[in-house]
Amino acid sequence: MSRPDHHDDPTPRRRSGILTAFRNNFLAGLVVIAPIGLTFWLVTTVLGWVDGVVWPFIPQAYHPQELVNRFLGREGADTVVINVRGAGVILFLIFTVLVGWIAKGLIGRSFIRWGEGLVDRMPIIRSVYNGVKQIAETVFSQSEASFDRACLVEYPRPGLWAVAFVSTSAKGEIAQKIPREDELLTVFLPTTPNPTSGFLLFVPKADVLPLDMSVEDAAKLVISAGLVYPADKKAAKTKAKAAAKAAREE
Repeated sequence: MSRPDHHDDPTPRRRSGILTAFRNNFLAGLVVIAPIGLTFWLVTTVLGWVDGVVWPFIPQAYHPQELVNRFLGREGADTVVINVRGAGVILFLIFTVLVGWIAKGLIGRSFIRWGEGLVDRMPIIRSVYNGVKQIAETVFSQSEASFDRACLVEYPRPGLWAVAFVSTSAKGEIAQKIPREDELLTVFLPTTPNPTSGFLLFVPKADVLPLDMSVEDAAKLVISAGLVYPADKKAAKTKAKAAAKAAREE
């Protein structure tokens, strides 16, 4: 009498299929939930941190809980406990706008120059202040300056290509001192996955290979370490034209 062949039993395969479907659905749900949850956690954490910094500077009588209880006439055990998350952020925004408005005036500029003159006399504090000021001016600058386009340059040696951004043509002493036969471009080559750091290169225009993708798409490509590729716009247009032509022929 022959023994049954367990390899022909479909039960393990069905179980494996169920586990695979469960895993795939779980991962798909995680992809949806994780960004939402992390964003919510980050926003609430930042709001709580700002509230914790701002509220100690506000007199207790002007806290939302005190104002509401005073309006309702409640005291002692009948007081209402209120935790308004984000109220400190609103006060911080109002305070920052007022400071910016004052800083744009003559008196504000004079006061800032006087304060920076004092800071320049302090060796360690001077370095910290100037570094933070430079970062703030770069991040929060309201100028229209931006990268012109994305490109490819051979880096760190010929035959290896890296994504970079063209900012402008080289000017001044840089353009005069560097020997060249072609126009010289100022190129920023970012690092992965942190594109805020990188290398400033001055490259002949002939050695720069322009890309059709936008600066934003190129930045996504750098940040994702090559995992997020933008759609090929030329291929999409060619495909759309072919589809339209086929529809007209029908």
